Amino acid sequence: MKLKLKNTPEQVELIKALGSRDLLVSREASEAFAAFIGPVISKVLAEAGTSGMIYSDSLFDEDDSPSYPLDLYYNQDAGFISVWSQGLAGGLPSSDAGVPIAEMKISTYRLDSAVSLSKKYARKANLDVVAKAIERMAQEVLVKQERNAWAVILKALAEAATKNGKSVAAGAASSLRHVLSANTAGTFALADLNDLMTRVKRVNVGWAGGSVADVKGLTDMFVSPEIMGQIRNFASTAVTNTSTDLPANVREEIYRSAGLASLFGVKLHEMVELGISQKYNTLFETFSDAVGVTYTNAAAGNSIANFATASTQVLVGLDLSREAFIRPVARQSESGGTFSAMPDDQFFASRSDKMGFYGFLEEGRACIDGRAIAGLLI
Repeated sequence: MKLKLKNTPEQVELIKALGSRDLLVSREASEAFAAFIGPVISKVLAEAGTSGMIYSDSLFDEDDSPSYPLDLYYNQDAGFISVWSQGLAGGLPSSDAGVPIAEMKISTYRLDSAVSLSKKYARKANLDVVAKAIERMAQEVLVKQERNAWAVILKALAEAATKNGKSVAAGAASSLRHVLSANTAGTFALADLNDLMTRVKRVNVGWAGGSVADVKGLTDMFVSPEIMGQIRNFASTAVTNTSTDLPANVREEIYRSAGLASLFGVKLHEMVELGISQKYNTLFETFSDAVGVTYTNAAAGNSIANFATASTQVLVGLDLSREAFIRPVARQSESGGTFSAMPDDQFFASRSDKMGFYGFLEEGRACIDGRAIAGLLI
């Protein structure tokens, strides 16, 4: 993420006014600058993180209590959907199995950040330093956003189980877990992806037990750099599935594109937070330990009873063709935007010779249907 302020006469004049020792001039300039950076940070947050491509925004008015009309999206009886959501930022996501078909209230929380710097940088019109301060504010909010968003995804993945097309408790007998173990420990193969795509189709059945016309199945996979390295290696190393190598034209395509952006029509996304002992991998271990179930793959005849982040990594598969992931976000009454920035008034004193800004947004995260999520343990 990189923010850059344009070096125009108007911009330079505004930045210099921020550093003025005249408190009235400095205050007015701070108000104008805060109004300017609010929409900019909001746009950066929407584009910089990975969660933006997963969650659908659901706007609500500031100080309102957001809800989501489940009955408009699912013509199903109780038990067909399970909802995972957080009560507060950084909190443990909880699951409401068999949510009644009605308006679902979603808890929201405030994510904020504050930055400050010496006024001398503004008086010298050092645009890079001021931009770095605002960039830091956006980064801090982004880190909090991503952690909360992926906590809900990984919690839903750890618990997701289906029986006869309905969401059930994680340890329910004869249920289909949405997480499968790989055919070969430590190795990602096309057979693993094929097994996962089949499982996703199997858990997505209609209320009468038949096929669902509007379900595409697996559309996106989020993997670690190491798994992407294995995929790039498909171009030169024999990849077999019951002794059948990849066709030469497929290997050539992988070689020319330096690693496919998709396999079997499933888009691949590389994330450094995934992988052995990485941040999200460790978070998944915490959630899977709480569930206490065994992840199996009947086709491969193997299982993983205790996920360990030091030896196993999780690959996250999603069906992004359906709005299963919701982000209720507050629309601020004054600005009309979702991110509010304002001058930090603790620095409005002549002796401090500093300036600062405070920014925040209010949002929540929820997964309203676990059938849109699946995973592989490699």
